[in-house]
Amino acid sequence: MNTLNITMAVADWFALFAQFMSLSLLAVGGAITTAPDMHRFLVNDQHWLTEAQFSSSIAIAQAAPGPNVLFVALMGWNVGLNAGGGLGAGPHAWWLALLGVSVTMMGMLIPSCTLTFMTAQWGHRNRELRAVRAFKAGMAPVVIALLIATGWLLTTAHDKPATDWPLWLLALCSALVVWRTKTHLLVLLGVGAVLGAMGWV
Repeated sequence: MNTLNITMAVADWFALFAQFMSLSLLAVGGAITTAPDMHRFLVNDQHWLTEAQFSSSIAIAQAAPGPNVLFVALMGWNVGLNAGGGLGAGPHAWWLALLGVSVTMMGMLIPSCTLTFMTAQWGHRNRELRAVRAFKAGMAPVVIALLIATGWLLTTAHDKPATDWPLWLLALCSALVVWRTKTHLLVLLGVGAVLGAMGWV
């Protein structure tokens, strides 16, 4: 993959951090929704990444297990490598790559995590307020509908609905167990994994 030879001053690292902090608060639906503005900033405006580095950062993170927000870390890694002269430049480039990872990930995570934590704390302290209760009651059907829609999309992705009845039955049983008991979700995931390994679903 082609790398760039760029020079980054301390102010540039702060600008990178500030950009990802601002994007963090706009990442409704996940960090991937802010990728177009990341592209504008990193590739078009600052020329800190190549098109190939930007695209491969997203592709690798989507293909790898774990949270897809890892593409932010890969972008920071590539910015740092470009500032250090590439992988072959030695430890200095590797340290700058790790700095890039830290700057972009902290920028992306700190604002949204802080806002979520503070909102959850405030909501818990004020759980008896009518507005908070109304908000929670109103959000419950929305969340349930989104989960049902996601489940529907996943199950209808199969082209054999007549033979998928065990999956539907397992989904229904799981929903009933979650609704009527306090069984931990990891237990249900384990049961599903065992049934899948045995070829029953």
